[in-house]
Amino acid sequence: MTLEVLIFIIFNSLLYGMFLFMLSSGLTLIFGMMGVLNFAHASFFMLGAYIAYQINSMTNFWIALFLAPLFVAFIGGLTEKYALRRIHKYGHVAELIFTFGLFYIIEELVQMIWGRVPVEYRIPDALNFSLIEISGMSYPAYSMFRLFLSVAIFIALYQILAKTKTGLIIKASLTHPDMVSALGHNVPKVFSYVFGFGCGLAGLAGVLAGNVIGTEPSMALLLGPIVFVVIVVGGLGSLKGALYASILIGFFQTAAISLEFSLNNLISFFGYNVDLESTLNEFTSITISQLAPIVPYLLLIIVLVSRPRGLFGGRDV
Repeated sequence: MTLEVLIFIIFNSLLYGMFLFMLSSGLTLIFGMMGVLNFAHASFFMLGAYIAYQINSMTNFWIALFLAPLFVAFIGGLTEKYALRRIHKYGHVAELIFTFGLFYIIEELVQMIWGRVPVEYRIPDALNFSLIEISGMSYPAYSMFRLFLSVAIFIALYQILAKTKTGLIIKASLTHPDMVSALGHNVPKVFSYVFGFGCGLAGLAGVLAGNVIGTEPSMALLLGPIVFVVIVVGGLGSLKGALYASILIGFFQTAAISLEFSLNNLISFFGYNVDLESTLNEFTSITISQLAPIVPYLLLIIVLVSRPRGLFGGRDV
């Protein structure tokens, strides 16, 4: 492995991993604080991208960056208050079915409003330039901006939840709701704020990623599964787990993309060759880079078999 490939793997795994964390942090927060596994989380991500596109087309990216997550958070808070709260008493299965239906409702509404083709949501001109160049590979300023914001989100969330009175109240609302209510806090309102804030984080990820990966109706379906992989691998409800799992998945997937190695190479190393016309060659010629899309799910299976509660074992928020 050359130095250039190693640098490519490190930088891109960090960029992709922190994007996954930004996308999954809201769901980690919602599950950790409320015990709700929000199947529609990726839909709020998509909604953030589309709302940002709409605001950006009327004003500019910076206003969209501020307003779009607030709109998504507001929609998420209303969803919890007027729908999810009524279903909560019927258990996790009912919540999961509700959010499953919500996923498709949001997807259909997006297609009705913005159409079924991708929209032209672009990177702002102020950040659309190469910031650094290492070993012939350039890294845009916008990617560094997203990386900085992801790190800032993790630090802010961890500090708020672990070291402030607000974080203590939020965590106690899940484990000791009666005691929190007796102290004068409105527990249902706390849950609405938490759910809305978690959806807002997904919306923020959509604002920052929609102009990179493309803003289209299928983006929620494409990224939805990977969000659940991250939170399960890291440990359901663990913010630190989500961070480490995101970077781990980013590293393995980026490394896999970079490796054009197959079983044929290994067989050749021992002095043998596979007949190119044989059926066996169809399997032995598959390269690691071709297997890159399934790497996160292989990691999910390995973790579930060896550590069913994830790398960090459960809630830390």
